[in-house]
Amino acid sequence: MSDQALTRDDHRDGGFAEDMEALERLRLGRRRALGLLFTAGGAALVAGCGGGSEGDAATTTPVTVTPTPSPTPTPTPTPTPTPTSTCTAYASETNGPYPADGTNTSSGATSNVLTVSGVTRSDIRSSFIGSTTTAPGVPVTFTITLVDANNGCAALAGYAIYLWHCDRDGRYSLYDLPAESYLRGLQVTDANGQVTFTTIFPGCYSGRYPHIHFEVFTNTANATSGRYARLISQFALPSAACTTVYASTGYATSQSNFRSTSIASDNVFGDNSAAQISVMTMAMSGDVTNGYTATATVGLAT
Repeated sequence: MSDQALTRDDHRDGGFAEDMEALERLRLGRRRALGLLFTAGGAALVAGCGGGSEGDAATTTPVTVTPTPSPTPTPTPTPTPTPTSTCTAYASETNGPYPADGTNTSSGATSNVLTVSGVTRSDIRSSFIGSTTTAPGVPVTFTITLVDANNGCAALAGYAIYLWHCDRDGRYSLYDLPAESYLRGLQVTDANGQVTFTTIFPGCYSGRYPHIHFEVFTNTANATSGRYARLISQFALPSAACTTVYASTGYATSQSNFRSTSIASDNVFGDNSAAQISVMTMAMSGDVTNGYTATATVGLAT
């Protein structure tokens, strides 16, 4: 029997049941193949979406995270100091024996310089009645500011201030020196309540601490007699400046007198409060060669 015939015979011998079994095996084989194909495809898909290796990073788009900026702190402004609205009123003091303001009699050409033409001036170093002699001494430019002690230290404009003091030897014009009228003058305060006098550093005579006299009037019309003054007082000179100036040429007498006095023992300044002594002492800077600049703020109880 041929091989071909044998094969046909074998097929014929299995019958219908064998054919169905063969078909079932074929169907299961296809399902298994499809399952394997699906599994392989899913794995490939997962591998394509995954990214855990450095090689995968080359195809991954990085996400840039923009940091949120920290808010810039707003600086707290430094508070502007509030200017003080208080000031110390000057103590009333004696006008002394040499005022030439009409309250006593001088031995010179007049007993009241406030009525004499020429007394209103800023530079008081020279005589203006008869003589034109200039008093020798270390120059001082002295600015006085007049304020209302009862009204927040407001500037007092239009007030008249009469200033006088001794020369470097401790002598007063019109009294000790009858022919001279220097180191005396009157000025009216400006809108800032200020006047500026050019004078010399006064000397120190026995029995008194170095000082400068002044009187304040509400206006020039009232500055015709010391009896109408709203304030009669004195300025004290700074001790350090006195020590320096009195050691210079021309102040030998003052140097010896200054050694035996102090502001605390002075019969005018000694009974004032510490606050009054402080404000009544002129602020002063400079030197003997170039002269000194001085300032003082006068509190007037209106």
